Amino acid sequence: MKIIVLGSAAGGGFPQWNCNCRNCAGLRAGTLAATPRTQSSIAVSGNGTDWLLINASPDILAQVRATAALQPARASRDSGIAAVMLMDAQVDHVTGLLMLREGRRLPLYCTTSVWNDLNTSLPLARVLSHYCGVDWHELQLIGDGPGMRAMQAPGIGDIRLTPVALSSKAPPYSRHRMYPCAGDNIGVLIEDIGSGKSVFYAPGLGMIEPQVEAAMRHADCLLVDGTFWSADEMIVAGFSKKSAADMGHLPQSGEGGMIATLDGLGTREKARRKILIHINNTNPILDDDSPERAQLARHGIEVAFDGMEIDL
Repeated sequence: MKIIVLGSAAGGGFPQWNCNCRNCAGLRAGTLAATPRTQSSIAVSGNGTDWLLINASPDILAQVRATAALQPARASRDSGIAAVMLMDAQVDHVTGLLMLREGRRLPLYCTTSVWNDLNTSLPLARVLSHYCGVDWHELQLIGDGPGMRAMQAPGIGDIRLTPVALSSKAPPYSRHRMYPCAGDNIGVLIEDIGSGKSVFYAPGLGMIEPQVEAAMRHADCLLVDGTFWSADEMIVAGFSKKSAADMGHLPQSGEGGMIATLDGLGTREKARRKILIHINNTNPILDDDSPERAQLARHGIEVAFDGMEIDL
């Protein structure tokens, strides 16, 4: 199984077009040791030819141009993208669907909650019905509370997908914003059936609940929420009055943060790879020379970058 990180930044990318924070200004001026990043998305394949696109970023066209594997050129019009899976209905994860409108009918995997948002609050499915069209496949969460159900997406090789319900935030325009329900946000455990190797992908993660910890302990590789370094990052920067938790993200630092969570998984079960993705432009870990980046390295935690390839 191969995973390609198409985009590793949070909404707005890095540098964000209108932002003059230390990171964005430093990158533009060439005074910061950092790499530009597009908005988060990954592609997964079991055969190296047919790919499942997980989240369709507004930057998808640039990401496809930068990723030769997504354009195998087997016909006069072709794409390596065999299907799309959505983790939520956030703008930075779904609006790239519009950029795929010239292609063939699009198999789309998402929860009922996300599908409803794509037909009402942000009606991309209705728009696409006038172009390529969408075939919706429901991602089901079993039980009365958050749960899991494994499935396979036809056409991408021997890959098993287990949606994992997360506590995060539905988009501001969603009817679920103030009344969350299971399925607004998910992660996914992706397993290679042949090798048994797996990766857990959760770019938006607000809380470590039992089903999340179970998926993290099972996985050989973690691609998890790296949005903010600190709980009050956006408040201190003067960009928002909301904390990381208010936005549905678990910060890296502090008690119960992502570093402590990843450390707590230990290494006795397996030597797993730990990678942060969906990194906000204000996060100091974007600076390769920052003490925060050095702290991650001491804990064996990597920072995703566009074009990063993971083989399992």
